[in-house]
Amino acid sequence: MANIDLRVPDIGNFDAVDVIEINVKVGDIVAVDDTLMTLESDKASMDVPAEAAGKIVEILVNVGDQVKTGDAIAHIEAVDAPVAVATEAKVEPVAEPEKVKEAPVAEPVAAPAAAGEVAEIRIPAVGNSDELDVIDIAVKVGDTVAVDDTLATLESDKASMDVPADKAGVITEIAVAIGDKVKEGDLVVKIQAAGSSSAAASAPETEAKAPAMQAAAAPTQSSAVETLKAPHPGQEIPVAPITNAATLDFSGAHASPSVRAFARELGANLNEIVGSGRNSRILRDDVLKYVKGVLSGSVATKGAKAANVNGGGLDLLPWPKVDFAKFGEVEEKPLSRIQKISGANLARNWAMIPHVAQFDEADITDLEELRKTLNKEYEREGARVTILAFLFKAVVKALQKFPTFNSSLEGDNLILKKYYHIGFAADTPNGLVVPVIRDCDKKGVIEIAAEMRELAGLAREGKLKPDQMTGGCFTISSLGGIGGTNFIPIINAPEVAILGVAKNQIKPVWNGKEFEPRLMIPLSLSYDHRVIDGALGARFIVYLNELLADMRRMVI
Repeated sequence: MANIDLRVPDIGNFDAVDVIEINVKVGDIVAVDDTLMTLESDKASMDVPAEAAGKIVEILVNVGDQVKTGDAIAHIEAVDAPVAVATEAKVEPVAEPEKVKEAPVAEPVAAPAAAGEVAEIRIPAVGNSDELDVIDIAVKVGDTVAVDDTLATLESDKASMDVPADKAGVITEIAVAIGDKVKEGDLVVKIQAAGSSSAAASAPETEAKAPAMQAAAAPTQSSAVETLKAPHPGQEIPVAPITNAATLDFSGAHASPSVRAFARELGANLNEIVGSGRNSRILRDDVLKYVKGVLSGSVATKGAKAANVNGGGLDLLPWPKVDFAKFGEVEEKPLSRIQKISGANLARNWAMIPHVAQFDEADITDLEELRKTLNKEYEREGARVTILAFLFKAVVKALQKFPTFNSSLEGDNLILKKYYHIGFAADTPNGLVVPVIRDCDKKGVIEIAAEMRELAGLAREGKLKPDQMTGGCFTISSLGGIGGTNFIPIINAPEVAILGVAKNQIKPVWNGKEFEPRLMIPLSLSYDHRVIDGALGARFIVYLNELLADMRRMVI
């Protein structure tokens, strides 16, 4: 027996991906195409199959390692040729009777099928997305597919979609690979379409095999959803997410990408599901069984169990169920993906963080004059400074003076940060997102204003990258361009404070002798009362006001 290396196959354009699960151990006997391990990038996950049969003698990677195409991941003691021949001989008698029995039917089918024309299946209309990532390929060359069978799964930064077969036949070529970027009209596969005579000739065989195929086939996503929506006799089942699966980490779950996407759509936590597949792999049926159990009350999620321990849950009344159509015309509109994710995060933050809000007004009369002067000076360079850019610098100075505001709470410890990455709430057609400007302590107001415009533009176009929305220390939410006198912003966990900015306006201010018109900007500081007390909150916003009133204090 010879030892051979098992290596990472072609994983597309990814430089390195994480090993999230190892499905075998030393001493295991594997067959060709058995899953050895699962790899995952920030866009897709994939299984690494065994390219040879034999006994695992060494595993060269661990969970958490990063690998790339061609890396050795295991040594296998391959099965010798005589063993392989014996195996084939053992299988042959089983297959032969069926082959002889089917010969009269199968023989006339082969000729027309070979004569079927080869058609191309391309990416359908995908809306406004310029490019999408191929995250899963559901077929291989030689597979027979029916109309509407899934060929591949695509994902953008906003949504995922399946590419269905619009013709039935045999796959002759696959033109894309996992990790490729594609757009509307790109070729996905070539298919040898079945002719009418071929279809007619194969009808008896299809009818004979139909029960077995129906038993083996997994339900489609739409049928699964319909199953959940169908009420039991006399009972109305609410179809609602079991948990906010869009924000869960499924990295340790033993499931394929399509099952992961299926679970996220139904709101099922894969980390709580026991798989019935090989090596406890989670199948679509396992997800359906879990969801039905939760909806019927026979299965309790871990979150529900934790909430009910010693009365520790919020113990709220059920959400009211109202038929709004009884009172007039209505229109149902689904929430965007951003709204679903941010809504769940904000609800958690508001419920779990004891918010205190501190209000004040800052005199920015002189600062506004400085802003106008700078805009005139830098007009030829295309620069445009806003009050918000000055707020970034003032906030950094205040964070340096009061470092508790630049922290995060983890258990009984505070994590004090030595960097100053400031986020800002950006309004987009799909909801609010929070881009982050890094190292604001090392940048001037001109540079911050330019970067803010760039990130806000990317946010509106839905093109922000994940690393442009993470790592923030403190967030500024400005509604000044819209209006309003004040508001209470919700803290963006794991941060401990957030600054709200409303619309500035001219107000009469007493200078000790008389009232004079001054430009005042309303500020509202929300902070986590577990970390920051009222006195410290007041000192922070007073110091911030002093900086905005006289930016010369920035150099002190």
